[in-house]
Amino acid sequence: MPASLAFTLAFALALVAGLVVKFWLATRQVRHVARHRDAVPAAFEQAITLDAHQKAADYTIAKTRLGVIEMAWAAAVLLGWTLLGGLDLLNRLLLDAMGGGMWQQLALFGAFALIAGLLELPFTLWQTFVLEERFGFNKMTWRLWIKDTIKGVLLGVAIGLPLAALILWLMHAAGALWWLWAWGVWMGFNLLLMLVYPTFIAPLFNKFQPLDDAALKTRVNALMQRCGFSAKGLFVMDGSTRSAHANAYFTGFGASKRVVFYDTLLRQLNAGEIEAVLAHELGHFKHRHVVKRMAAMFALSLAGFALLGWLSGHTWFYTGLGVQPNLSAPNDALAILLFMLAAPVFGFFVAPLPVLISRRHEFEADAYAIAQTSGKDLSAALLKLYKDNASTLTPDPVFVKFYYSHPPASERLARMAAA
Repeated sequence: MPASLAFTLAFALALVAGLVVKFWLATRQVRHVARHRDAVPAAFEQAITLDAHQKAADYTIAKTRLGVIEMAWAAAVLLGWTLLGGLDLLNRLLLDAMGGGMWQQLALFGAFALIAGLLELPFTLWQTFVLEERFGFNKMTWRLWIKDTIKGVLLGVAIGLPLAALILWLMHAAGALWWLWAWGVWMGFNLLLMLVYPTFIAPLFNKFQPLDDAALKTRVNALMQRCGFSAKGLFVMDGSTRSAHANAYFTGFGASKRVVFYDTLLRQLNAGEIEAVLAHELGHFKHRHVVKRMAAMFALSLAGFALLGWLSGHTWFYTGLGVQPNLSAPNDALAILLFMLAAPVFGFFVAPLPVLISRRHEFEADAYAIAQTSGKDLSAALLKLYKDNASTLTPDPVFVKFYYSHPPASERLARMAAA
């Protein structure tokens, strides 16, 4: 069997198998949540009303059903780009119009991103302005959405095109080990992004103001000092301009680290609960979860670049995915796009491993928070966040193992109670 045909069959089989598993998991989730919709689990009867429980169930079911439709559409689009010849046609049109060279390859990236974005746009709009609106979470106006979209596109062009041009140049000029140099550039870019994001990029989309609650500020600073953590500042973000969902997070790297609270979080939790949530986040740093995740990202991306370096030199990689490689022009952009399209199809089957590790990290961070603050406050905060974010209390166990990066509420609270 020719290598290109074997690769086509492997890709098609992986795509079909992935879709079957995804549909099966989604069906399990919908049925399990619907089956437990009419009764609050016994462990939560005193804290969660039936109305809140049913809202979370309905929200979860609606999101899952939308995800199923989006999943089918994404598979059809993927086939259109690859085996049905969409990417090959786009490349040929640009070659005829521009000839080969760097500008044609950058135009291929840009045209692909534009078309892909337009194809995903209906689901983005439905998610924001229909589904989230229906359950009372959307605070985004059309004007703000348009402004955010324009900013995002301009930022993507300003950052993405120079980075793409540099990697394309390395692929052409750096010899057989170009992938190692490209990996170094990619890692350097990610580290630089972590440094500049809090100060220069995030403020383009949200307003950040210093935390002005003196009592809470004193309490938070005491917690961080007790935990041996320092940050450049404590900030409140206007998350309520876009969504009613609440959160808190650390951002930045090195000296640029800062603590950010959503304004919605400060409205929903009391001072002790906010301190407990922050202690949970500090637990991730104390257990070096951030460093471990960065190391895993470095190793995985190195393997990915090495694999891309090998695949890009084989004709069957292109023809097996429905693209005829250029004979008189570089194929570097084609190789990158095909790799981006095909890798998730094969990578889907190892998806449960990173989320399993993530759930373990969450348990460790919970244990650290209980040791530093009040376990009752952390439990109360989690219950409020599950309720206010309409997170279901009864997810399907198999669905959890495959997708959930955070343990379900029942598992987290039971572990806390035991501690």
